[in-house]
Amino acid sequence: MSDTTTAKTVEHPEKSIDELKEIAAQVRRDIVRMVHAVNSGHPGGSLGITDLLVALYFKVMKHHPEPFDMDGKDQDLFFLSNGHTSATMYSCLARSGYFPVSELVTFRKLNSRLQGHPTTHEGLPGVRVASGSLGQGLSVACGAAQAKKMNGDKQRVFVLMGDGELEEGQNWEAALYASHHKIDNLVAIVDRNGQQIDGSTDEIGGLGDIGAKFKAFGWQVFEGDGNHFDALLPMLENCVAATGKAKPIMFIMDTKMGFGVDFMMDGHKWHGVAPNDKQLAEALEQLKVGTNGDY
Repeated sequence: MSDTTTAKTVEHPEKSIDELKEIAAQVRRDIVRMVHAVNSGHPGGSLGITDLLVALYFKVMKHHPEPFDMDGKDQDLFFLSNGHTSATMYSCLARSGYFPVSELVTFRKLNSRLQGHPTTHEGLPGVRVASGSLGQGLSVACGAAQAKKMNGDKQRVFVLMGDGELEEGQNWEAALYASHHKIDNLVAIVDRNGQQIDGSTDEIGGLGDIGAKFKAFGWQVFEGDGNHFDALLPMLENCVAATGKAKPIMFIMDTKMGFGVDFMMDGHKWHGVAPNDKQLAEALEQLKVGTNGDY
């Protein structure tokens, strides 16, 4: 167990919206460059969730990049259930101090710690569970949050899921479990971009009123914009403020797939397609280089 009294704690309440926007633009640059370099990956959803992960890792969560502790005692934990959007998580982990930013160049390459879906056997700091087999992340988060409560740990657990992922039945078993056991240190987030690999969620699975469903399962539900910090940050503050009140928290977050790169926005085309050289150049023209620059 790492000694968290000497850990490098990341708490960034001072970050302004302009600073978060700059970080988000750099993370988006990382995403399109990583996916382009190996002609493989999932840029659409990764770009859409960027603002959320930047808000969590650089503003909302209390976490210790160094030394990395798998147990995450006295830290907020994040689990990425829709693991195909790993590029976003890797960029945020690297740029918040978990491993060198230069390692992003190894994304999806042989023997890399940065696999297409996050895994644990490579020992990549910041990754606590293998994910990408959709539908499992909420169950994992329930277990981690319940363990924190049993251990007297006051910090919270966040988990992100895709909306198409809700077609997996395991999510609803976990939703029942969390409510029954009053796991009120859990903030689950659904990326409601309305798209999945074969088309829109309305065409493929027909999710209906997600908020009403979770309310019926005994959750406290918030719904709002996930792509603009002026709306996203207050919503996350509301979610955190609602913890500790005997109900798990659900934030249904409306995003656009491909947000930040105009030709990748809307529709499911860019769910799992890498940009070519010309498209990469066009994307990078729309994204400002951050203070620390490209990897």
